[in-house]
Amino acid sequence: MTKIGVQASTVVDAFKELGPYETFKKLSEIGYKSVEVSQVETSKENIDQIIRACKDFDMEVAAMSAALEPMFPGQESLETDYEKIVADCKAVDTDLLRIGMLPFDKMANLDKAIEFAKKANEYALKLKEDGIKLYYHNHHIEFVKYDGKYLLDIISENAPELGFELDVHWVQKGGENPVNILKKYSGKVELVHLKDYEVMPLTMDDLKLMQEDQAAFRNAFDNRARFAPLGQGSLPLKECADQAIESGCRYLLVEQDFSYGRDPFEELKISYNWLIDNGYGDLF
Repeated sequence: MTKIGVQASTVVDAFKELGPYETFKKLSEIGYKSVEVSQVETSKENIDQIIRACKDFDMEVAAMSAALEPMFPGQESLETDYEKIVADCKAVDTDLLRIGMLPFDKMANLDKAIEFAKKANEYALKLKEDGIKLYYHNHHIEFVKYDGKYLLDIISENAPELGFELDVHWVQKGGENPVNILKKYSGKVELVHLKDYEVMPLTMDDLKLMQEDQAAFRNAFDNRARFAPLGQGSLPLKECADQAIESGCRYLLVEQDFSYGRDPFEELKISYNWLIDNGYGDLF
């Protein structure tokens, strides 16, 4: 059965300021019972707090996160910290692990991206032996085409054991229809990120730039899309959610990369209410 949860990075500052226990509590008070852990330090203290919060608030960890290889000094990765990552997954009782993004150097080179995919496939096989499934989270960059083929498809072909965590906002930003991509990868997408795609109107300040600085105005004009709570933008979210469920999704995860100065917990309440109003209350 599909469950609805929340991506921890949406309230990443709270995890740093309040700690995991209190942050899980605040999420639980909104109504979220499943949390995908990302951008949260996996120290023993934090893991212990997550375990305690899950017990005290009747919550669960939907998935944990890991890099395939370090993207910066000191970052945990499957390549350098495999045993710890597996132990953390088992400690919080999840069998889903996700890679959050393609390393930057792989974004600029097809051969390196294929190398990444093949290495991810090797780790997916290794993790499978430990009872854990490995998933890859897309952004828009995976919709670059090489000889008429999306990079996302090339990664899939070179990593048949790797599942996908499809992010409907980033699919839209990549120029594709999220419903079609969810349908295409049916059976391979147990994690889905739900977030809206809001196009903002130009402001009077933007119009002033047109007279003063053509380059600055063009930048403002070209970058009107931003992240939004569910139901506040233009994505066909009900169709996305319904297709995700039909495609075998285990967790629909509400995520909002930025709140633009607003309280992210209040933004999550808006998304929660939209999900309730649209008939998904029994998935919490």
